[in-house]
Amino acid sequence: MFRFVRINDKIMMNKNKGLLTIFFALIIVGINSCSVNKADIDNSLKKYFEAKNVEGCFTMLNNSDGTITVYNLDMDTTRVLPASTFKIVNALVSLQTGIATDENMVIRWDGISRANKDWNKDLSLTEAFKVSAVPHFQSLARSIGMDTMKNWIDSMSYGNRNITGPVDSFWLNNTLKISPDEQLGLMKQLYFDQLPFRASVQEAVRKMMLQEDNTLYKLSYKTGWGFDEKNNNIGWVAGWIEENRHVYFFVTMVKSPDPALDMINIRMNITKDILKHFGFFEGKR
Repeated sequence: MFRFVRINDKIMMNKNKGLLTIFFALIIVGINSCSVNKADIDNSLKKYFEAKNVEGCFTMLNNSDGTITVYNLDMDTTRVLPASTFKIVNALVSLQTGIATDENMVIRWDGISRANKDWNKDLSLTEAFKVSAVPHFQSLARSIGMDTMKNWIDSMSYGNRNITGPVDSFWLNNTLKISPDEQLGLMKQLYFDQLPFRASVQEAVRKMMLQEDNTLYKLSYKTGWGFDEKNNNIGWVAGWIEENRHVYFFVTMVKSPDPALDMINIRMNITKDILKHFGFFEGKR
């Protein structure tokens, strides 16, 4: 995970552009290594959230040089419910423990009709992941059981590690919480097989996360949508983009009290607008 530690802040004002750059020392704690980097605060990204009338944060790690770009550091280091981004962990544990025999194993529909018609049928693990089928992953969590799930959450040092309450809803009801910067660390560890799961298991989940694959780039991510204790919408997009054999990890988090918010589209539009802002999708990075 990534934890931000302030060591000798340097604040420089660019009078011509009116930009404020704050350099922080970061301690990046990985499974096998620890290194120190700096984070660049990029307030120019605020406009992408304001355009949608939402709050939020964005963080990105350029793996080739270790630089991290952050918008809204306070929100980036605040823990909230993971919502359906937890399906990444749920899938990892299911495959590691044999609850799911492989990514093609069929999870039976419970027969309850729900508003999302994509959920109202039997789905393979990969299909359930792609359509973010909550009931199917709740079924997996019940099969895994509280003790086993807790052991894996602890071994990963996932967020606040709190999964008290029902085993099939702790990632949805504000019990388990994780910050965007911790999600960023999770993405990096998953990409490089640094999580405490078999390499084949991590590879299977990475394949589930691949959403766009063409000659210019590969885009992998998992979305999430839930509500915090004050009934604010919390939306996630966590993943990575690869261009010219370089990988960049990113996390977007969106927050809004609007009950009519089109979170499904807004979280992705903001994410892609910011990635375009940085020159992605053209195969030139």
